[in-house]
Amino acid sequence: MINKLDKNKERGRRHARVRKHLSGTAERPRLVVYRSLSNIYAQIIDDTKGHTLCSCGTVEKAMQDAIKGKTKQEQAYIIGETIAKRAMEKKIKQVVFDRGGYIYTGRVKNVADGARAAGLEF
Repeated sequence: MINKLDKNKERGRRHARVRKHLSGTAERPRLVVYRSLSNIYAQIIDDTKGHTLCSCGTVEKAMQDAIKGKTKQEQAYIIGETIAKRAMEKKIKQVVFDRGGYIYTGRVKNVADGARAAGLEF
């Protein structure tokens, strides 16, 4: 019998492996990306306190007008810009990028590009 790979479980292993060496501090919090099949989310987390400083996702009612009629790639870029703007409002300029175990391409890369374009440094 052939066992099918659980891709999300494998992603979780990759994420855990990276998280051993990656942590967000108060001066440089962690920008985390999570993507599902239909949505994408980003959070900025201070790991020393265990607090989410700001977050953004395609499911928010405030984002519905901005992402309407856009492709998933374009939505990811908008989410990156929005999370960067929310971070700037809280005086956060530098972050550590945590790709969440995903390959740095496609929507994950677009979130990073959008955040960089809006002024975040990582």
